Amino acid sequence: MDVDADRFEQSLPLLQRALHDADFVGLDIEFTGLRSNLSGPQQISLFDQPSEWYLKTRHSVQQFTICQIGLSMFSGIEGASNKYVAHSCNFFLFPTTFGMLDSEFAFQASSVQFLNKYGFNYNKFLKKGIPYMNEEQEKKVRHSILTGNWRVCSSSDKDQIKVVIDEVTRWLDLAEEGDQITLPGIAGFQAFEVQLVLRQALPNIWTVLTEQGVTVKKVSLQHRSYLQHSSGDRDSCWREQILLSAKGFSVFFQMLVKAQKPLVGHNMMLDLLHLHEKFFRPLPESYEQFKRNIHSLFPVLIDTKNVTKDIWKELHFPRVTNLLEVYEVLSSNLNPTKDSGPEIIHADKCEKYAETKCPHEAAYDAFLCGSVLLKVAHLLLQRVHGGFPTPEVSFLQYLDVLAPYVNQVNLIRAGVPKINFCGPDYPSIRPPILIVTVRKWPRISEQQVYCEFQNLCKFDVRRFTRSQFLLLTNKFKDARNILKEYRCHPTLQVSLYRYWRHSPHVTCVLQVCSVVTAWALLAFVLGKPHP
Repeated sequence: MDVDADRFEQSLPLLQRALHDADFVGLDIEFTGLRSNLSGPQQISLFDQPSEWYLKTRHSVQQFTICQIGLSMFSGIEGASNKYVAHSCNFFLFPTTFGMLDSEFAFQASSVQFLNKYGFNYNKFLKKGIPYMNEEQEKKVRHSILTGNWRVCSSSDKDQIKVVIDEVTRWLDLAEEGDQITLPGIAGFQAFEVQLVLRQALPNIWTVLTEQGVTVKKVSLQHRSYLQHSSGDRDSCWREQILLSAKGFSVFFQMLVKAQKPLVGHNMMLDLLHLHEKFFRPLPESYEQFKRNIHSLFPVLIDTKNVTKDIWKELHFPRVTNLLEVYEVLSSNLNPTKDSGPEIIHADKCEKYAETKCPHEAAYDAFLCGSVLLKVAHLLLQRVHGGFPTPEVSFLQYLDVLAPYVNQVNLIRAGVPKINFCGPDYPSIRPPILIVTVRKWPRISEQQVYCEFQNLCKFDVRRFTRSQFLLLTNKFKDARNILKEYRCHPTLQVSLYRYWRHSPHVTCVLQVCSVVTAWALLAFVLGKPHP
């Protein structure tokens, strides 16, 4: 089900019920860009510790925005054994523009091309995106609305407001008291903004929001005063309505946080960063503070990338490169529990994905996340029971077997493979660092070293000294191959990096100690009395 600004408020009660009944929620997000084109030390690399990776990625998250968010709410069907219904929804989002609030964001050409390839509807994103804001932005908007200290800043909104005021002013000159006019094509929280401007500018009118648009009625000053103070439309209540409409999707985000349902994604680290930045608060500088915030918002996180990595190795499933391929393998006869696994059906108004594959559409990928989770959990549960069928399987049983993976989120290209959101991060299990000693090649750069080795494997290079470079790959096999090929190379000699042997600090300390020892020995010899 696609939800844009025109349908969001009327869909909210249905979404709230689906969320309330859900056992867990699948998540996927599409962005206007992934990573800023930073160079040199600002690029993420396998040398980065989680805190370093976080600070580099934080910058990119602040540059780009969300264009589509997909949620798939999975609910067990009462009275049916191991059967689930999925409510899958696409939300097209666009940052709130209200008063002084006017966000800036960037597009990345490769991301636009990627989404275009899979049929992304940019018109819905740009023209009908649901507004949203984080808590800090909400405080500013609330203060502006409640104090009346705000003004229209967007040039397009100013043009629209000017046209509306001109049209209503011309109509007022000829209208009689009690006459009314409807302004079509104004929806969402902009309709409240238009009403607020009209009421402030024209003392002898009253406005009402209807299904057709904003209706303007000519009234007397006495009737206007009565309407303003009537119990059905008190000014403070009306301003709260404006704020609620301006918050848009953030209202549902707060419902999601309050529900405390397990949140499931695939390679979901970037999704979590954007959820924090766009709907909660600006990302803090402290990596540990970010972890605490996310764990408070979503106490149960499950990354299917992290879960499936272990299963794939143990069961020798064919190599896969994306979420859809993971789903297809688990749905095939290669999965020994395919026939006994959970049955998943689509809810009313959400049947689009029953027959159609829509890769990289947010709601479809969110549905795949939830489906993969159930299939993998069933596979793990069957292994616990020795391969025998398990009657009356519940989602709580699935959560039990998934416990080792809960709150462990996969990390792409960093010094550790995953982040632990409920405690200290695990130590690195990457291959050892290699050190390249360069001979007879003056002024060699990191890029030249990379080009020299790129045909063997993918790795990161970091200058260590004037003639030495560190190499790091994420595959043990590649590290062994480089050591074998270049151990006796005449120009580039590769060996294992040993801190005690190669560190300049250790070398400096050893040199100082040797000098001190030599002087002490010399002093001892010279100071020894002769017979």
